[in-house]
Amino acid sequence: MTSANVTTGKRRTAGGIYWAPPGTTLPTDATTALASAFKNVGYISEDGYTVSISKTVNDIKEWGGEIVDSSLTEQKQEFKFKMISFLNLDAQKAAYGTENVTESSGAITTTVKAGIYGEGVWAIDEAVKGGRLMRTVIPQGKITSIGDIVHKGDEAVGFDTTLLAAYDSTIGGTSKQYISAPPTT
Repeated sequence: MTSANVTTGKRRTAGGIYWAPPGTTLPTDATTALASAFKNVGYISEDGYTVSISKTVNDIKEWGGEIVDSSLTEQKQEFKFKMISFLNLDAQKAAYGTENVTESSGAITTTVKAGIYGEGVWAIDEAVKGGRLMRTVIPQGKITSIGDIVHKGDEAVGFDTTLLAAYDSTIGGTSKQYISAPPTT
């Protein structure tokens, strides 16, 4: 057994979490530069991000009540993170919808409306152990929840975000993860 496969993850020097409009060409590896349509949502809180995969299973029982089989009836993948670059125009657009946020000479105006926003392609870039890079691509992501937005003097104002990764037929799943090969010396 070796600890070489144990890792931590942190944002890359040039990024972290990006989103682009639906239909943007999907990245296909961990290292190629993202298309210009991808916008960086700024800093993410020190907690990083969390991936949750929940499954609903239907147990099949025989006459005596014993479980003899199970079938998957539902699976849901969510990504949770807190965008703390509250003044970032692209973070505002992801949280509130592109059509609800305007900018003029640096001033931002936001109209808060009911709806599910942040729909599009999401990419999470991070650096992992040994100089390797990891990219998670979510072809059909949408923000389904924003938690309390706290405004106080000793805490960053931010969007506590839940991003649903919907099934995408082009990848045959809800997200795709790429890990680069170890760098050669």
